[in-house]
Amino acid sequence: MEQLQNYIAGIWQKSETADYLDVINPATNDVLAEVPLSLADDLDRAVTAAAEAFTSWRRIPATQRIQYLFKLKTLLEDNRDTLAKTITEECGKTLKESQGELQRAIENVEVACGIPTLMQGVNSEDIARGIDEMMIRQPLGVVGVIAPFNFPAMIPFWFFPYAIACGNTCIIKPSEKVPQTMQQITALIHQTGLPAGVVNLVHGSKTVVDALLDHRTVKAISFVGSSPVARYIYSRAAKAGKRVQCQGGAKNPVVILPDADLEMTTRIVADSAFGCAGQRCLAASLAITVGSVKADFVDAIAQAAQQRIVGNGLDEGVQMGAVINQGSCDRIQSLIQTGIDEGGKLLVDGRNPNVSGYAQGHFVRPTLLQDIPAEGEIAATEIFGPVLGLLHADTLDDAITLVNQSRWGNMACLFTNSGAAARKFRYEADAGNIGINIGVAAPMAFFPFSGWKESFYGDLHGQSQHAVEFFTQTKVVVERWPKEWSRQF
Repeated sequence: MEQLQNYIAGIWQKSETADYLDVINPATNDVLAEVPLSLADDLDRAVTAAAEAFTSWRRIPATQRIQYLFKLKTLLEDNRDTLAKTITEECGKTLKESQGELQRAIENVEVACGIPTLMQGVNSEDIARGIDEMMIRQPLGVVGVIAPFNFPAMIPFWFFPYAIACGNTCIIKPSEKVPQTMQQITALIHQTGLPAGVVNLVHGSKTVVDALLDHRTVKAISFVGSSPVARYIYSRAAKAGKRVQCQGGAKNPVVILPDADLEMTTRIVADSAFGCAGQRCLAASLAITVGSVKADFVDAIAQAAQQRIVGNGLDEGVQMGAVINQGSCDRIQSLIQTGIDEGGKLLVDGRNPNVSGYAQGHFVRPTLLQDIPAEGEIAATEIFGPVLGLLHADTLDDAITLVNQSRWGNMACLFTNSGAAARKFRYEADAGNIGINIGVAAPMAFFPFSGWKESFYGDLHGQSQHAVEFFTQTKVVVERWPKEWSRQF
């Protein structure tokens, strides 16, 4: 059984810990590898290596720094199939979903390669007689990335390409549930010839996270995960004086108007709610029908849920894979029962499925709960599984009220053929990512991955110009050059 190692100062190193965790294939329950639950001392060595590398790395021109990212882009493309298979094996999603995830990672590398322009400052001549003023951007130093299990390749790329392109050095802590993907990507980073210590990988769990949050040398933290953990990381890191960006949970509503294209809407909503087994922060969790569309949409989405093919994500034709582990299965099924207990009608029951050939796998089939109470627990709780709650509103105004009463604000989507309704929704809906006839409003890499309310803690989001601003600090320079000094030359 392979025991994974940390990557510190350009060298693969065995952790000092005696504690290892099994990495499980969610579809088969097979053990894929063992990941170390590293110690605080392991993290400290990585921070020391990153700090030493920063001194020289920040002095390398941005035009040269991005050459390593160009090489990484090529390596990611050349190894796409191998990486996608690893994602599916340890995360459970379908191979097509894994390939899509990798494409989003590559796109972030492409955008980060524009740092020579994105990182430019501003200047103003003659702010007073003979005096010029300018603002420049400089890197922070050592930064940390704490990644979740659901997108083991994509989400670290929201952060670290921008961080190192801006001249920072980085420590990545992947989820201990899915550590192999970043292990393989780090091996590709090593092949680029990136100077030792610029990117470091440390496996582990809470011990490593807390050491990263508390370490005085670490200047910034980027995190994606559940909102309770996001609040914890944000408060602890901020208390230590760090910059922090924490993407939290969600309860993403989609609103369906009577004039929406029913066939297209049903297909897109089903893909949003049940894609990646519902384990993504932009998965549709609530479908709000408006007016006369209720009966037709409910019938159509129920049929789509029942027909979705569930199984091992590596098998041909499978449309939805497993959830990450048995604990997630139990939690999802418990929340389905909560919805029933609150008065919801179970239209499609995905609990305890029989997936042929994978009796040991961790599966929950698509599930629909109709007429759940808008003020109930199930309407407010992030299930993070293939469960769609159905609500109804008489008017678009009523639907927007339902959207805005949520404590979450990650995504909200509207399905309609009315430009006026679309404009009203995008203007009034309280969410950071808005979709119009889109089921997963995932921003392209050249836009920030926005999030509002309890779905995000911080000011600057991942990706694009937000990432550049997060990983740099501004310095203002005011200059005067008296004429008598210039006469000496």
